Formats: sequence, structure tokens, C-alpha cells
Amino acid sequence: MDFQHSLYEAERICLAPIDHEKDPEIVSRWTHDAEYLRMLEMEAARPLSPAQVKKKLESIEKEMDEHKNQFHFTVRMRSDDRLIGFAQVSWIEWTHGSGWIKMGIGAKEDRRCGYGTEVLGLLLRFAFDELNLYRLSALVPEYNEGALRLLKKANFTEEVRRRQALQRFGRCWDLLNLGLLRDEWRSK
Repeated sequence: MDFQHSLYEAERICLAPIDHEKDPEIVSRWTHDAEYLRMLEMEAARPLSPAQVKKKLESIEKEMDEHKNQFHFTVRMRSDDRLIGFAQVSWIEWTHGSGWIKMGIGAKEDRRCGYGTEVLGLLLRFAFDELNLYRLSALVPEYNEGALRLLKKANFTEEVRRRQALQRFGRCWDLLNLGLLRDEWRSK
């Protein structure tokens, strides 16, 4: 257990709760970027209005309260509290100590700036040290090379490859399930 480092703050970013007044407008803009959506979602990309996003965010919070098996955070810049993304631990099976992670950086100008590395570090520390999970999984399309590099750098291992499970960009792509055990994370 690491008591020396903040659970929710990294060098430049922090994990924070949803702001139902400000966040829907920003997240709505992200949903108009098909590249962003195709890196994160398996369903068809479609833009959402701020009202639709607000309803979706409210639904996420309701599920968190009712089911107690997921944690959803916004990712904000520490310097100015600007929303840049999200991070979540979901589908938690408490009996088995396992869960799934998902994260995204919304605006194109914020991607490839190293924020993902900071977010992943906080998310792993939260999942393994705070929630006491033993294993985490992540589902990534084969074409999301940045996410695959980030996860493999953090010691995730490819465990399942669903061949040609996605049709995007005029061809079929594999869908990869990567996993990380707490001991593997600690050894890094």
C-alpha cells in the first residue's frame, strides 16, 4: 500500500466526480469526433446532444449507487480544472477480485500528451490498492495502437484475441482482451 502518493492526483491531472452542469457540453463535443468514439466503443459511433450526454451521465451515477460494482471518474487538469477525459473501473466481481478498466482522453489536442499514462497509473492504484482487486481486464480494438502500447507498457498481457470481431474502416479487425494481475503490477 502506497500512502506517499495521492489516490486521485498525478503530476498534471486528477480524477474527479462528474459535474452535471459543465461536463455534458464538453462530452457532447467529443461524441462528434468519430475517431474518438471508434477507439473506445464497439457500437456504432453517433453524436450526442448535451441533453443526451447529461442523461447518460446521470444513468452512470445511478448505476454506481445501485449496483456498487463500478467507479466512474472524470479526468481534469489540475492547473485549471478543465475536463479532458474519463476513467472507470467497472464490471467488478467482488467475489473474484476482478474488474474491467476503460479510459479516454476526449479532445484531439489533449491526446498523445502523456495524460493517458498518468490516468492509467491512478486507475491501477485505485483498483489494486483502494478496491483491493486482484485482476483487471481491458478490451481494445486491434487498431487502437496507442492504447495497446500504453497497456503493454503497464504490464498488461494479451489474453484473448477475438479474430475479426469488428468491422471498421472497410475491413475486419481483431478485438483484444488484455489482463493484469496485482502481483504483475506491483513487480513493475
